[in-house]
Amino acid sequence: MRVAVLGMGRMGRAMAQRLLARGHTVRVWNRTPGRAAEVVDAGAAEVPSPLDAARDAEVVLMSLADDRASRDVMGRLAALGSDEVTVFADMSTVSPSTSRELRDLAPGRRFVAAPVVGGPQAVVEGQATVLLGGEEEYARDLDPVWRDLFAVQHYCGEDPGGALTFKLLNNYLLMAGLAVLAEVVATGQAAGVDPARLRDFLRRWPTVAPALHNRLDDVLDGDHKGWFTTPLGAKDVRLAVELGESLGLDLPVARLVERRYEEAAENGWADRDIAAVVELVRRRPEPSR
Repeated sequence: MRVAVLGMGRMGRAMAQRLLARGHTVRVWNRTPGRAAEVVDAGAAEVPSPLDAARDAEVVLMSLADDRASRDVMGRLAALGSDEVTVFADMSTVSPSTSRELRDLAPGRRFVAAPVVGGPQAVVEGQATVLLGGEEEYARDLDPVWRDLFAVQHYCGEDPGGALTFKLLNNYLLMAGLAVLAEVVATGQAAGVDPARLRDFLRRWPTVAPALHNRLDDVLDGDHKGWFTTPLGAKDVRLAVELGESLGLDLPVARLVERRYEEAAENGWADRDIAAVVELVRRRPEPSR
């Protein structure tokens, strides 16, 4: 298929690389030029605007940083007009209400919410999961793309906000679990327990969620060079808090978790993976005088 990928962050680049490897024709755009060199070398065409990328494309995939960026880019794509046959899929992690706005902005309302569960490397390897929301006809029109990009597809219903609700709940569980794991690791290390035994127990204990295993080594002794930065982690939990508030719910634990990732970003780990939240626990206060 002819695919446009808008947004050349780690996830956007991973999707473009996977699609190129599977034989699709790919055009890419990024707000800041120069980030697409790797995918251009692999065969993608880089263009100067979202409209240039989307024209004549059968599907437009948006992988953008936040709600504001997604609304801005979709607003620019509205110039395509409703007579095109393009289907627009937003892969970004945004609020459910923003996803519904994007559907209303999309030319012809041909829109699918498609948030991704899994990291960029899982996408490159075809092992990630996609959550689909929107009219099932449009979601199914993109089956050739979904089959080549993802190991698992879950259709979540006609409301695009439903797919985002599931994504936010999943990410909140990840962020909260990782924040607790960080405290467990730092406490065990400070207590002087055997490092190998601590690592082994944490891998075996059923109380450590399977989704945390791929970050366990980084929490124990890593450099936190992963892809999911602490500001993005805080943003995703904030969206979960706001979702709860929109439903009349107070999520006090979520607010605490959000703040931990904000603090990690503020204290020097803004460009590091969410596993860097452990460094907040390892810091020792200055002795009182």
